[in-house]
Amino acid sequence: MKFPTKKVSALLFALAASTPTLAQDNFKVCWSIYAGWMPWAYASQSGIINKWADKYDISIDVVQINDYVESMNQYTAGQFDACTMAQMDALTIPAVGGVDSTVLIAGDYSNGNDAIILFDKDSLEDIKGQRVNLVEYSVSHYLLARGLESVGMSERDVQVVNTSDADLLSVFGSGDINATVTWNPLVSEILSMPKTKDVFNSSQIPGEIIDGLIVNTDTLRANPALGKALTGAWYEIMANMSGNDENAKEVRTMMAEAAETDLEGYDAQLAKTHMYYTPEAALELVNSPKLVETMTHVAEFSFEHGLLGEGAPSADIVGIEMPAGVYGDPNNIKLRFDNTYMQMAADGQL
Repeated sequence: MKFPTKKVSALLFALAASTPTLAQDNFKVCWSIYAGWMPWAYASQSGIINKWADKYDISIDVVQINDYVESMNQYTAGQFDACTMAQMDALTIPAVGGVDSTVLIAGDYSNGNDAIILFDKDSLEDIKGQRVNLVEYSVSHYLLARGLESVGMSERDVQVVNTSDADLLSVFGSGDINATVTWNPLVSEILSMPKTKDVFNSSQIPGEIIDGLIVNTDTLRANPALGKALTGAWYEIMANMSGNDENAKEVRTMMAEAAETDLEGYDAQLAKTHMYYTPEAALELVNSPKLVETMTHVAEFSFEHGLLGEGAPSADIVGIEMPAGVYGDPNNIKLRFDNTYMQMAADGQL
């Protein structure tokens, strides 16, 4: 892996991948601040996660991790059973690290929440020759590559500077840099600064940056109650937060406070997030042949940037299993889009 400041050791990867997983009663889920993941903050604060865990005689501890990359690294190292992350990051961190992971819930796709932002410039072409601060090899890096491609440029035309998401706001606000790529709520905060401009965002590549909840596959197989409880809690929250009645506004206000904003600010972020509020909507994405095409793009980008491991011979070295088909090596499947629990939710069987 090439996260220089947040690197998980090969030993931890090996331990996480090789340690046998047995049936258990206690589970840990981690999440970080992002519009589409704030329901997990509400799940913990409201007691909904406890209600669903109690239904299946288990306990689930939902923990916030301030640094997104660190949350994925801790999941990969086996410190958490599940973690919120984008599908590209699920491939390039746990899957490449040998940890078989399952996309339990497809929650949303970014529809403007991720953006390339310039200071005192009006168009993406103005990024040429600039230093661009972002979380290297994350979905921000992917968005930059797709944006540059759209105007006939490549990464050779800029200088990428790896910067933790926890530091991006202070770095950009220092006046030392003029270009960044990040996600909400940081996007909103940076765009509130004078002379900043969103010159390319994820709404221009709809459906490519998918976010959801990733669960260790061995843990899920040994403990289907975990999958049921997490999925049941999620869709109860989805039903509670959607709409404009007073209850929905109250629910979203709690999420907004956890995201350190207000209801208006959080609703603005949700407006740029294509949420799958129903299991039926999520199933349409997960079951679609288009998902195979999307993951092919993601795998090829990851290979081109050396994210599939030292000496990886091709983009298809890691197998990705989807209802519509398998991309990559069928004998090395490490990332799975599983429609089982979302279908149970749609059928009212949770």
